[in-house]
Amino acid sequence: MKNFQEIVLPDISDVSIPMAYPSGQKKLPVSGLVLAADVGGTKTELALFQIKEGKLLALKNQRYATTDHQSFIEAIRNFHDEQSSVIDCACLGVAGTVDGDKVKGVNFTWEIDAKKIASDLRIKTVLLINDLQANAYGLSALDDSDFEIIAKGEKDEGNAVVISPGTGLGEAGMFWDGTYYHPYATEGGHCNFAPSNELDAELWKFLKNSFEHVSWERLISGQGILNIYQFLRSSNTEKEPEWLTEQLKIDHSAKTISAAAIDKKDPVCIETMQLFFKYLAIESSQLALKTKATGGIFIGGGIVPKNLSLIDKKEFYKTFINTGRMEHLLKNIPVKIVLNDKTALMGAAYYAAMGISN
Repeated sequence: MKNFQEIVLPDISDVSIPMAYPSGQKKLPVSGLVLAADVGGTKTELALFQIKEGKLLALKNQRYATTDHQSFIEAIRNFHDEQSSVIDCACLGVAGTVDGDKVKGVNFTWEIDAKKIASDLRIKTVLLINDLQANAYGLSALDDSDFEIIAKGEKDEGNAVVISPGTGLGEAGMFWDGTYYHPYATEGGHCNFAPSNELDAELWKFLKNSFEHVSWERLISGQGILNIYQFLRSSNTEKEPEWLTEQLKIDHSAKTISAAAIDKKDPVCIETMQLFFKYLAIESSQLALKTKATGGIFIGGGIVPKNLSLIDKKEFYKTFINTGRMEHLLKNIPVKIVLNDKTALMGAAYYAAMGISN
């Protein structure tokens, strides 16, 4: 993987996955300074790009915990001095539902107001899009080495989808018009979790005791891994190992569970991750059917790329195509894991560049 300063995003006309932009532009502007942001429940990443000779050149970036700052404006001020150079356009890919010029995240407390940011920071244009929409736009900047293939499929044309387990569960669609992809945000991660066997039903009952609404996000996310683990541990006759109890006191997160599974230190942690990937395969399949995503399933987010050794590709694919009469359709669909953790940031950079009026 290249260092951030070495990233050069090609002209839109040169990308392998062509995207359509609301501005109607087909090429990057001749010049300009753009700010890109990937704002999630756990981390926020900011990056500055210069447009030069039809390409986006990375200048600097910074990643930090979302809770490190009281507001997004404070975060940007810490990253960039608006007195030194004026930003022509900023695009913020945010993990939340965008409502006009505002967005409030589900898994963080910030309320982001595009007009206020533009006014306070002297940015000419500030655009808000969903973080999964930014992920979709960023796919155009990737090459073959940025993907891990689960299934090659037999087609690579048609609608496509992005599904990204992280702090929450993000999902986005990409409508194919025959020439370009049109990414759009969804809130599919908050749809009802549907049990398909007795174990699933018991898990649903367990979660229902804690949550009024049991969505797919309650299972296919960082918190979801902890939820699955707690369910399995509660019904397991073996006591939780002392070393794991102590580790969870230090770091009560999915990382602790997945690390124990990778090291084969605890059978319950291993089963937890097996169920996590099973549910990811099921929801990926459902998303593919609802959008007829023959162009591909792109699995992003921070969890899956870090746990590649735990994925049984054959089992994942078997679960993915297990849809009865529609199995023939799903067998044609490519399934790819996105390895590049800058995808959303690069997508936001492209979107910001296309928002500049030259």
